[in-house]
Amino acid sequence: MNGVSGLTGEPLIPSLDIQRAAGLARGRSTDPGLARWLKEVWKKLTSQWLGLPLGVDPLDLGKAGWGVVFHAEESAAVKAALEPLIEHRRARPGATVRVLDYRTGEGWRAWLTRHGAEPGSVLPQRVPYYLLLAGDPAAIPYEIELLLAVEYAVGRLGFDSAEEYARYAESLIEYETAAGVPTARRADFFATRHAFDSATQLSADWLARPLAAGVPGRYGFATRELRAASATKAGLAELFRPPLGMRPPALLFTAAHGLGWPRGDERQRAGQGALICQDWPAPGVIDRHCYFAAADFPADARVHGTISFHFACYGAGTPQRDEYLVEKGKSPPEIAERPFVAALPNALLSHPQGGALAVVGHVERAWGYSILGASGQPQLLPFENALGGILLGWPVGRAVSSFRERYVALVAGLLKLHENAGWGLAVADEELAASWVESNDARNYAVLGDPAARLRVEVMD
Repeated sequence: MNGVSGLTGEPLIPSLDIQRAAGLARGRSTDPGLARWLKEVWKKLTSQWLGLPLGVDPLDLGKAGWGVVFHAEESAAVKAALEPLIEHRRARPGATVRVLDYRTGEGWRAWLTRHGAEPGSVLPQRVPYYLLLAGDPAAIPYEIELLLAVEYAVGRLGFDSAEEYARYAESLIEYETAAGVPTARRADFFATRHAFDSATQLSADWLARPLAAGVPGRYGFATRELRAASATKAGLAELFRPPLGMRPPALLFTAAHGLGWPRGDERQRAGQGALICQDWPAPGVIDRHCYFAAADFPADARVHGTISFHFACYGAGTPQRDEYLVEKGKSPPEIAERPFVAALPNALLSHPQGGALAVVGHVERAWGYSILGASGQPQLLPFENALGGILLGWPVGRAVSSFRERYVALVAGLLKLHENAGWGLAVADEELAASWVESNDARNYAVLGDPAARLRVEVMD
């Protein structure tokens, strides 16, 4: 497992043995209705139109539709802060734009039904394909976001102030309307690799290195790589603040441990998901020099126009309850007093000098199953498709759709294993444990920022 404790410098939790993981998976209930929906969604997600009406191209923002979702009791200040972005989206000829609300306690199905849609049926005139959730996950739950993201291109903004929402909207509009772009036609890769740590060896050698070597050049982008010894805290600061004469990258990809703090610790909200850099000397040793948090983000950073992808535990956010270590018959243990969006990506998105367009990251812990599947072979296609789509100029919410497809395929298989077990058929611990962990891991990739944001590759030199 990935993740390092900010208290001890040790792994967040010990690795699970197969028998315990299988036992945890056996204790999770299944929903026959969910299984039927997932089977239907799988057919649509693997079609050309991704569940949209026949002939509606998901890359056509006007026809696929764009919407923003506010909590029903969201403040007038936050709504006003995003009004310029709403009007900007409405200005597109033929655009379908809707402003929708979410009510406390409302389930995913009930929300869709109230807005005239149903699971398995994407109707842009009612619920647009591109959905921006405006509010932190204590207001609009992660569960709603992750289930909607199976069929829709979903992003979230979860700032602490209306001013940050306004800065993000202003920055995105400026990027989309300026004559040129502030970024270089370059993808930067940052990957730690610790001699004492198999998790970062895996992510450096089997994820970051192959992606850097293959994906950018395929789409006409240069590559800059900080890996192993060069992946220091100072090196990451330089990626966020390039030297004079060097423009920031269009794409930044990081692979590192994410920092975790226990529930109730005053440092959790600001430090959860901070990136452990190569400066980490050994397990059991941790201090501020080892990791890069939101507080380390340079005041003179230059990230305007960048899309950033962080492979790290809690890289996008933290749920309130543990999704893995749930014993049968017991409530999920709380890992935070309330769910929240990670502070580091929020710092990128709301930077006063111009923010990032979007940040892709993980809600909950990240696992090596994202890289090597149960077969022991690399499973990089979702990453390759996501980064490739971003570099092609696809809207970021569409570019990450391969993670949704992988989730649906894996969880449909998991539900079948539960069904077989219910019939008394033998189900191997290894198969059940792998399917359970892989499906949860694939589901938890999330977009922070407008899912319709995209790189303007047509004007990059």
